[in-house]
Amino acid sequence: MEYRRMGDTGMRISSVSLGAWITYGGSVEDDTAEQCIRTALDNGINFIDVADVYARGKAEEVVGKAIKEYQRSDIVLSSKVFWPMSDNVNDTGLSRKHIMESVHKSLKRLDTDYLDMYFCHRYDPETPVEEVVRAMDDLVHQGKVLYWGTSVWSAAQLESAVGVARRHNCYTPKVEQPRYNMLDRHIEAEIVPVAAKHGIGIVVWSPLAQGVLSGKYSAGIPSGTRGASGGQLTESIKEELTPENLQRLNKLAGVAAELGVTMSQLALAWCLRLPAISSVITGASRPEQVLDNIKASEVVLSEEVQNRLEEILADAPGK
Repeated sequence: MEYRRMGDTGMRISSVSLGAWITYGGSVEDDTAEQCIRTALDNGINFIDVADVYARGKAEEVVGKAIKEYQRSDIVLSSKVFWPMSDNVNDTGLSRKHIMESVHKSLKRLDTDYLDMYFCHRYDPETPVEEVVRAMDDLVHQGKVLYWGTSVWSAAQLESAVGVARRHNCYTPKVEQPRYNMLDRHIEAEIVPVAAKHGIGIVVWSPLAQGVLSGKYSAGIPSGTRGASGGQLTESIKEELTPENLQRLNKLAGVAAELGVTMSQLALAWCLRLPAISSVITGASRPEQVLDNIKASEVVLSEEVQNRLEEILADAPGK
């Protein structure tokens, strides 16, 4: 496993990490979820990403139970705050009240004393950035959070948060979690350079485009897969399966076969070609998927291969 610094901090995280979105506490049985988490930790992954809103807190409970047999200091654990967790008018957003109350609930569900990372899960236009920054700064001073960060914030919003933090001598955000993959490259233009400018690490979600880049949906959505579960996930996958993307997937499959790697490993290694990417957050519903994804940390793409991939992806959305 390769370990990368998170931005300009001294903390190192596994280049391939494990996330609980959609899976743990929901579509994946708890016993299987725990097997996936243990497989990850036993094979070099040290970063586990979760959020309070995943399965309405159940994902945090599953992760908290699974990591109890491990030494807490060996694990980099994150959670997030923003989305509504109840009908209470204040149980949403990034107000100081919601941040403070949410972190306590997350810590209780995870059965831990602190979070290594705590993300503002979206930007909150109704709460002043100064209120958000000061609340996160207080959590760091209290030892409940070691580093705070953002998720799906724009470059301008990141600049604003860093500027406010520096003006008030507060801890600045040290990690951003955007969506990034071969079919969605929007962060390359602004997010990557702004993050590098301020020493902010980038940990990306959906590096396999919700499984599309694994190749399993290239001939349609087979039964038994997460994509066949219905709802928003199924619709999102269908939106990715455009004729243009299917052509790209076919070409990518050819490159992967030549290299002797899986489509998933190729897609993850492609994300990791950027030094700015600290980690790719992968999902897994079976331990075998965890092991397959971990191997991506060992895949090195030559300049010639990267150029070939660039030709295939040059007109992908967000480029």
